Amino acid sequence: MRTTSRHQPQTPSFGRTRLRLGFSECPNDCAVFHALVHDEALTDLSFEVVFADVEALNAMALADELDVAKVSYRAAARLLPRWGLLRSGGALGRGVGPLVVTRDELPDLSGRSVAVPGALTTATLLLRLAAPAARLTVLRYDRIMPAVAAGEVEAGLIIHESRFTYARHGLRLHADLGAWWESLTGELIPLGAIAVRRDLPQPVQRELARAVRASVQSFFDDPEASTAFVAEHAQEMDPAVRAEHIALYVNRYTLDVGEAGERAVARLLAEARRLDGLGAEAADPFSGAAREPCEA
Repeated sequence: MRTTSRHQPQTPSFGRTRLRLGFSECPNDCAVFHALVHDEALTDLSFEVVFADVEALNAMALADELDVAKVSYRAAARLLPRWGLLRSGGALGRGVGPLVVTRDELPDLSGRSVAVPGALTTATLLLRLAAPAARLTVLRYDRIMPAVAAGEVEAGLIIHESRFTYARHGLRLHADLGAWWESLTGELIPLGAIAVRRDLPQPVQRELARAVRASVQSFFDDPEASTAFVAEHAQEMDPAVRAEHIALYVNRYTLDVGEAGERAVARLLAEARRLDGLGAEAADPFSGAAREPCEA
C-alpha cells in the first residue's frame, strides 16, 4: 500500500514494529491518514489498517484489539488512562456537531424514539445531555436516515456526511446539537480523537504523534493526493459532498487541538464521566507530543 515520495526519512528506524491502526472509511479520516499509510518515507513504523465504523472502533479500542484508533471523545473517557490521545488527527471545531432529523415535525424529543449511531459516540452523549427523556435505538450510522424516512423511528441522530444529504431523504432538521453545545458551553465541539495505547514503548508513542501530525500536514500541503483513496472508501459518491465533508472536519484543530481544543475536550470528558458515573481523571489526556502553536 505504501509508496515512496519526495520526503526524506526524518525518524530513527523502528525495525519491524507493526501496529494495528483503526479508522473509519469517512472522507476526513481517509484524508488524514492517507500519507501515513501510503508514504513509506513518512515513518519507519508500519501498519495493519482496520476499517470500521466509529462505534466498532470504540469497542475494539476498549477491548485493546488495536494499537492506534480513531475513537469518539465520549469513548475516550473510558479509555483513559490506559490510552492517551494525540493532539493531531482528530475532529473538532465549530459548526461540526451532529444533527437530529425527523420526517414529521415534532415539538420535542421527550418519549420519542431516536436512532443513534452508537452508545459510546460523542453524538449520543450530546443527545443524552440535551434530550434525556428521548428513547434511544442504536443503528449503524448509514442506516439511520433510511430508518427515519421509513417511519421505523421518529427521529435520527446523524453524523458524518449525512449532515449534507438528509434533505434528499425527505427529512427535516429538528435540532443542531453542535449549536446547542456551543451555546451552552462556549466551547468547540470535540467529536473524535486519535487514541494510542500507553503500554506501547515511549519512542513509538512519540513517533506516532509526530507521524500523524506529518500526515495531516501532508494533506494540507497537497489535498489532491488523497482524492482517490477517499473516493475508494467513501459511502457518499458525490465528489462535491466528499469535498464539503473534508473541508468541514479537517481543519486547523486537526493539526493541533490548541488551547481552545484542550478546554473543550476537558469539558466534554467531564460531562461523559459525570453521565457514566466515572471517577475524576486528573491526568493530561494527550499523549506523546508537546503543544504546537494554534490560534484559539
